[in-house]
Amino acid sequence: MEWYLALALLVGSIVFLMAMGMPVALAFLAANILGAWVFMGGERGVVQLLNNGLGALTKYALMPIPLFLLMGEIFFHTGLGGRMFNAIDRLLGRLPGRLSYVTVLGGTAFSTLSGSSMGSTALLGSLMVPEMKRRGYKSHMSIGPILGTGGLAIIIPPSALAVLLATLAQIDVAALLIAGVIPGLILALFYIITIWVQTRIDPGAAPAYDVTPMPLSAKLWLLMREVVPMVGVMVVIVVLMIRGFVTPSEAAAFGALGVLLLAAAFRCLTWEALRASVVGALRVTLMAYLIVFGSATFSQLLAFSGASRGLVLWATSFDLAPLAMLLVMFAVLLLLGMFMEQISMMLLTVPIFFPLAMSLDFDLIWFGLIMLLALEISFTTPPFGLLLFVMKGVSPPGTTMREIYTSAFPFIGCSLLLVALLIAFPGLALWLPSL
Repeated sequence: MEWYLALALLVGSIVFLMAMGMPVALAFLAANILGAWVFMGGERGVVQLLNNGLGALTKYALMPIPLFLLMGEIFFHTGLGGRMFNAIDRLLGRLPGRLSYVTVLGGTAFSTLSGSSMGSTALLGSLMVPEMKRRGYKSHMSIGPILGTGGLAIIIPPSALAVLLATLAQIDVAALLIAGVIPGLILALFYIITIWVQTRIDPGAAPAYDVTPMPLSAKLWLLMREVVPMVGVMVVIVVLMIRGFVTPSEAAAFGALGVLLLAAAFRCLTWEALRASVVGALRVTLMAYLIVFGSATFSQLLAFSGASRGLVLWATSFDLAPLAMLLVMFAVLLLLGMFMEQISMMLLTVPIFFPLAMSLDFDLIWFGLIMLLALEISFTTPPFGLLLFVMKGVSPPGTTMREIYTSAFPFIGCSLLLVALLIAFPGLALWLPSL
């Protein structure tokens, strides 16, 4: 069978099953069984493929996923996140638009601990939007920063999605996690600048209100008690990975233990919170492992049928410059993001894009970060970006999808600017991993 027919059969069957409403992981499993029957010799091929897929689940690199998820769930369910946001709010005083800044600063810190964009957006939306509405903030000043900051969870470590991408692409998990630190902080800075410009253009978009002044000593105590311990967990595990003292799996274990001890120290660790955290982490972990199983078998089928090699040869036959090919792949991810959620996109594109990137001599860590940014942007890409609907679900009644769409555009622009910087200066992503 020609490679393009094999590719059409495999991808087309997945898309068809997903369109019929089948869950992503099951759609990939069914399509893989069909492909194994066609390309690998019937029943024996199916058995061999399933055995190979089970082997992919035993990889040590998958260990950080449940631990990072557990860390974020504990942070959310015990109320540590709310304490940190309240502290940052009080520290900023009478700064114009300060609740928008609180969203970016607190959300960036929370993103590092949650590793989940949906969880981060849900928390920020439920905590911040009602309060900002009550104080007269316009929708683009309340919703926009939340949509942007929720996406930071994808690139700032610990990121469960980055671990999953590195595992699927078979690249260094620790290097990809560390590569997101500087770009993630730059993106948060871009968001802060965007908010400052918006408050300058329209001061009425974020009305000022009186706050109780605090002496410097009280501010320092509040900072050290409510903010530094939470952010310190992230800093410690990132430094440990950079210095090579721990693997990503060990760093994830230390992070989960650190948040658990913090919750106990603040006397907010209850059996109910612990149970909810474990259940939430287990639910997402099972989904992630099913996805790894489906992706591993899908990649093998693409290689066995000749579809991967044929597609790479076809794509490189156009003699496009590497930058042009990168932009084409980036555009494909943005287009898919309008209609698919991020994990489905990874399953479809990783087995195709990473061999293509390797043939173009791209640094795979750098390319992985570019791909994560494309996933982050597609989270908020109208009309069907996943975070847009999460935001709608937690917004006050009367909030329209039009308001949510228009609020997202300035922050999408910030992310596109960061992509341009990474293309122009790859060292922004590669300097920390090189240490």
